[in-house]
Amino acid sequence: MKKVLTIAGSDSSGGAGMQADIKTITAHGMYAMSAVTALTAQNTTGVYGVFDTPPEFVGQQLDCICADIFPDAVKIGMVSNAGIIEVIAEKLTEYNARSIVLDPVMAATSGGKLIQDDATEALKKMLIPIASVITPNLPEAEILSGIDEIDSREKAEKAAGIIAEASVKAGGRAPAVLVKGGHLESNADDLLYLPDEDRMVWYTERHIDNPNTHGTGCTLSSAIACGLAEDPDDLEGAVRMAKEYITGAIGAGLNLGHGRGPLNHMYIFTEK
Repeated sequence: MKKVLTIAGSDSSGGAGMQADIKTITAHGMYAMSAVTALTAQNTTGVYGVFDTPPEFVGQQLDCICADIFPDAVKIGMVSNAGIIEVIAEKLTEYNARSIVLDPVMAATSGGKLIQDDATEALKKMLIPIASVITPNLPEAEILSGIDEIDSREKAEKAAGIIAEASVKAGGRAPAVLVKGGHLESNADDLLYLPDEDRMVWYTERHIDNPNTHGTGCTLSSAIACGLAEDPDDLEGAVRMAKEYITGAIGAGLNLGHGRGPLNHMYIFTEK
């Protein structure tokens, strides 16, 4: 059985973060492990509190996991401060972790800031350079690239190039960059930039009219990690599979809570 590690925050309402990751990994028939970076008090209407895990304890979790059940792929989600980011980068480098998917979580779908200001720079300098692929949504890509209002394919492609190049300047490798277009009203097209091949791949998908999208970024990045655990050399296929999975999870029409509700991560089984 393939093993996938999620390094992420806990969502008390179960729709995003570590809980969404574990559901996604399980739905793909893989073994899920987790290192908790923060506890959050949140639900579909917003984030009401964040309690960070001490960095040294995050490191202890990673030591225990990697020394015993080594992951075939790693997904990194909410990392709210520079200390946590530093220890994650150190441990994943120490253990030579592979197939690292970085979802630069900066705000919850339901609203609420999930990262401190100093952590954004630490993420750029320490985590992006060790990632295999980074999966920013449009607002996150704007922050990471410095481009205002990414509202076209041309701007998305330019942003992806800037993000990859910044990683090289920080002393790391250029990761693949998946700029997610789900914030656009007209479609859900995503751009995958493959810097090693200097190639842009667009994934076209219909926009589903469903406001319940809590945890979509977490779910997509975890699904990509599952694809890379299966075949580390087929990122294009992993993204394609993940897009199909999340489209189904949103389209299943689960309706829970009073705000932006969660997805049906187990729609594959409930539809049978």
